[in-house]
Amino acid sequence: MQTSGKTSTGLFLITFALVFYGTGASFVESFVNYPTWRLIGANEFRAYHQTLGPLVIGYMVIPMLITTILTVLLLWFRPALIPQWAIWLAVVLQLINWVSTVAIQLPIQEQLGRDGLSLPLIERLIFTNWWLRKVPQIIGAFLFLWLMSLLLRRSFRGGTEA
Repeated sequence: MQTSGKTSTGLFLITFALVFYGTGASFVESFVNYPTWRLIGANEFRAYHQTLGPLVIGYMVIPMLITTILTVLLLWFRPALIPQWAIWLAVVLQLINWVSTVAIQLPIQEQLGRDGLSLPLIERLIFTNWWLRKVPQIIGAFLFLWLMSLLLRRSFRGGTEA
């Protein structure tokens, strides 16, 4: 269902902001945190990893879950200028991320938390995180950027609310 009211625009704006919050937060995790795990001593790694887990859930997982829920809601409550196929694509890209998280990254994280430092596991985490989570996430961020440009073009032309 296409809508043209303030509610659909507000829903899109909140989702847009969360997409970029999640992308930025996950980039810090992927490109700053994960690579430095190699430098943590084996004796300290398990305690570090167990302390980090709840923080990641609170600051990354929950906001990204909310992002996915809001993206799904956009299938029914999207601004009229936004094509439905683009929202479906965004949902699919986010689902790829969730499937990869559950099927690959979580088992690696659980093993690291249980067994401690393992450089081969960290390497596998970094590799699969890039190809199975970051690539779809980057595509999704660019998709939302393009969708925002559709709304802004209308705004700059003096059109009514998208």
